[in-house]
Amino acid sequence: MKLLSVNLGRLKAVEYTDAPSGGTGIDKQPADGAIRVSAPGEKGVGGSGLAGDEVCDLRHHGGNDQAVYAFAREDLDQWEHTLGRPLANGGFGENLTTAGLDVSGAKIGERWRVGPELVLEVTSSRIPCRTFQGHVGEKAWVKRFTQQGAPGAYLRVIEPGEIRGGDAIEIVHRPDHEVTVAFQFRAVTTEKNLLPRLLAAGSALHPESIEAAHKYAEKYGENS
Repeated sequence: MKLLSVNLGRLKAVEYTDAPSGGTGIDKQPADGAIRVSAPGEKGVGGSGLAGDEVCDLRHHGGNDQAVYAFAREDLDQWEHTLGRPLANGGFGENLTTAGLDVSGAKIGERWRVGPELVLEVTSSRIPCRTFQGHVGEKAWVKRFTQQGAPGAYLRVIEPGEIRGGDAIEIVHRPDHEVTVAFQFRAVTTEKNLLPRLLAAGSALHPESIEAAHKYAEKYGENS
């Protein structure tokens, strides 16, 4: 398992975002050299966990529980075939483009060591939005991406460190529960009846998903 590239974005003014800044950092490009990764702070205040990477809408992105976004090169390759055009590393706005790692099959709470220092913990899936659709430039993109069910993973920083393209990725902890990134994605998008089962992931789960799961369980019953 390997990190193919570390990708950083700069604010770019676009028409397809409703961010207060009027711009987005989704157009990420592979970086040269080592990049420092650390916890950025609480959501709404902290942005990206990667030094030099801009988050332009703190209402929905960034913060400790969404410090890093990873996407598998294998899934980009599949989308290349589907869309009939090349997709560069960072093309879906991911910070980490990986090889040999089933990112959407990772379990919530799974921990990865990237390079010699950095340890990350999987928290949730990426939810597609209007800005993502505008960036990709495909009709009904949010629906198509959701149906594919391979959203990539958000991660929090457990141990900070520097990383660079070519670093090894090692799974150092894999929890014993059913809640993968893909499962969590289905629960918060198309299969809400799965929400209570997310709680098996415990405190590693993104706080917003914990809240949604509790609300659903209270309204419909835990075994709905």
